[in-house]
Formats: sequence, C-alpha cells, structure tokens
Amino acid sequence: MGLTCAYCLAKKGHSVDVYEADSILGGMSAHFDFSGLDIEKYYHFVCGPDYPLFNLMKELQIFDRLRWTDTKMGLFYDGTLYKWGGPFELLSFPKAGLFLKLRYGFHVFYASKIKNWHKLDDTTSLDWIKKWEGKKGYDMFWDSLFQLKFYDLKSKISAPWLWSRLARVAKSRKSIFQERMGYISGGSIVVINALADKIKEYGGRIHTSSPVDEIVFENNAVSGIKINGQFINYDIVASTIPIQYLTKIAPSLPKIDKDKLKLLDNVGVVCVIVKLSQALTENFWLNISDNEMDIPGIIEISNLNTELKEHVQYVPFYLHKDNPKYSLPDDYFIDKVKGYLIRVNPSITPDKVKDIRVFRYEYAQPVSTTHFLEKLPPIYSDGRKGFYMSDTAYCYPEDRSITESIKAAVNIADVIEKTI
Repeated sequence: MGLTCAYCLAKKGHSVDVYEADSILGGMSAHFDFSGLDIEKYYHFVCGPDYPLFNLMKELQIFDRLRWTDTKMGLFYDGTLYKWGGPFELLSFPKAGLFLKLRYGFHVFYASKIKNWHKLDDTTSLDWIKKWEGKKGYDMFWDSLFQLKFYDLKSKISAPWLWSRLARVAKSRKSIFQERMGYISGGSIVVINALADKIKEYGGRIHTSSPVDEIVFENNAVSGIKINGQFINYDIVASTIPIQYLTKIAPSLPKIDKDKLKLLDNVGVVCVIVKLSQALTENFWLNISDNEMDIPGIIEISNLNTELKEHVQYVPFYLHKDNPKYSLPDDYFIDKVKGYLIRVNPSITPDKVKDIRVFRYEYAQPVSTTHFLEKLPPIYSDGRKGFYMSDTAYCYPEDRSITESIKAAVNIADVIEKTI
C-alpha cells in the first residue's frame, strides 16, 4: 500500500520518500529465502475480479507474469478428508442432511449475486448465516472457522465482510463446477521491485531499516517525522502502517481520531510455512473443522503455483496479540503443525519435512464490525492538515489482499491530490 501510494504521487511529479521499518520491502507480501526457495512469508493468491492489481501490473509492464490454475478445495472434517467447493462435493458430503446442504448452497449462491452490500451493514455474519442456514448450518459449516479466526470476537463480525469473501472467490470460478485462482510468477516481489524501481526512476527515495519514531504536528498540521531522534521536515505525511500503531507514534493526533483508534481491534497471525518432500493433499485450500486441530485451514500454495517445484504449505494460527498463545515459542507451533500434517495425511512422516519456519504479524486481520467504515478515522481531516492515514481496515467490506491494498493506495493518493 505504501509503495503504490508513493508511486502514484511520484509519477505526478511529487518529491517522495518511503520509510520502511524492516530491512526489506513488502510488509505482509515480503519474501524470504526458504532454504533455496524465494517465497512470501504469508500466502497470497489472485482472484478474477482483482482489477486494481491487473491495472497496476499492466502499467508496470509486468502483466505477463500473471498465471491462472484450476484449483481444488477440500474439507477436513472430524478426522476425514472430503472434497469440497462445488455442488457435487456439497451434495455428496455425508455428515449433513439434504435440506441442510441445500440451505448452505443457496446461501453461498445468493451471496455471490448481491451487488449492494450496504443493505447488510447492520447485520452480523453469524445472524446472516443463521437466517439462511439455521443454527445447525452455522454449527456444522461455519462455527469452527469463525471461532479459530476471531474467538470471542466472532459475534461482532459484519455480514458484508463475509459476503465480500464469498463473492470474490465465486467471481473467480470458471464455472459452478470448477474453481480457478491466480498467482504472480516469481511472487509478490515482482510487483514490489517494479514499484520500487519506478519510484526511484521518478526521483523518489526509499529508506529501509528506518522505523519512524514519531509523526510530528504543530498547530493542527503535520510538520514532519522523527527517526533515530532526528527531525525531518515534510509538508505531507501519509501513513499506511496498521492504524493501531498511530496512537504510539502520532501522540499529537486530534482526540477525536485517538478515540476512534482505541475502539478498533485486530487479530494477529502466527503463520507456519512448511516444505515437504511430497504433496500433503491435492487441494489448494483445505478448510479444517476438527476438534483435534486449532487452525481454520491449510493453504497448499504449491497446488496453485505449480512453478514452485516444491511442496509448500502455509498453516495460519489466528491469535489476538494479547492472547498468551501468540507469544509462545516457535517450537510450540512447529510441533503442532507436524502433528496436524500427519493427521491429515498419515504418510507425512517426520523425515518428509524438509524445512519449517514461523512468522508473526500483530495486526493481520481487522475485526470488521457492523457499520465499520463509520467507525474509522477519516483518511484526512482539517484537524490534522497534511496528514493522511489508511491501512487494510479501509478496504472494508473487502478483506485484506494485495489488490485491495493497491486500491486503497490509489484512493489515498487521490485524496492527497484533491486536498493539497
């Protein structure tokens, strides 16, 4: 989001500096060396309606790196692996009656056809599901997923958030019988590097390993930033870091903004990435509903990105940063995942695990409640002239993704252009 915003402003002639706290660019799209495999720390995929990403890739002349794959989905339910994701798979699922399956199928189909999500904005996801599928449908198909992503916050999630996830995936299907997902050949780093190169080409500067200590205000207007105790003057500062951090590094924000920020919540993630010597399943996405496993799913990215030539799985544990489990040692999560892989596929003996790593991100998933946009501080206000803020929360009702970050960044740049 930050790189795209900087690119949009730099190409219009503005003098731009980008400050990144990490030693590498990309945020949750950043890559790492996975024992010889250059890959993202967190999983990413592309869907059919991701037009902001497509348009940017065309502009950066990297659209030819986009690839599409016919993918499969699975459901691991109470110790058994089932095919999932299409009408035949749903109807053949033995754990639910026909009426219950039809209610679930009609709900998902109806959700994919909704165009005006605002009518759902005063409804929670749980109430919306139960209206269409009943309590039995919610308990069977949804409760485990919501519980293992949001825990005690699950009853607060808005219906538009769930709708956006269902609609985005549905619009990416080739047909009701075949799922299709996309990926970027070479990974997210292809987009990151192209943006960085263009920013520099337009005269912008990028500073890595440069965390901002403070955003400084004078007389209700931004005056610059502090890094390592040094003040640097700027007329405009745009923040794309998780907005929860702003209460710490922007102490002079107006009280009305601070009060809104304090009410917002976010779920963190401990993401375990595994490299196996064989495939775990045939699925790209495996939903988990199993009492022995405290994860909502396993994403086998190598069943999407067939160029990897390695068998790679992402196993996310969604945990609030204040949850004691979030701070447990890496080995705790590694041991759990090794056991889960064997439970899903008993042929995955310990010697099949070639490498395994753990990454953490405090603010991975905004807790999107009803009427969520009204609860966010504005991107810009006259009470803090020259300062603009956004993060993935501002993508609502869409969920966090590369394409939504790009869309949000273009919007920030447009607001800056209109208000300077």
